[in-house]
Amino acid sequence: MKPPFINVEEKIDRFVGRRTATPDALSILTSNKAAAEGWRRAFGGLRVRPGIYRFKTHEEADAWLLKMMARRDLR
Repeated sequence: MKPPFINVEEKIDRFVGRRTATPDALSILTSNKAAAEGWRRAFGGLRVRPGIYRFKTHEEADAWLLKMMARRDLR
């Protein structure tokens, strides 16, 4: 069996990926928290009391959430 031929002098020009700098986790420029707080202030927050809510289907849960978001009081 012959040993495989490897050209040691050949330059490999292909790169699969490049390392990028690690983003700053505490930066407000790339943070979604500031955007979330802006949306909460614009719409007055989510009007759903904390707790556990159980639904049979996702559609039922979505309909209930829309109903809770549309009401004005927090009963």
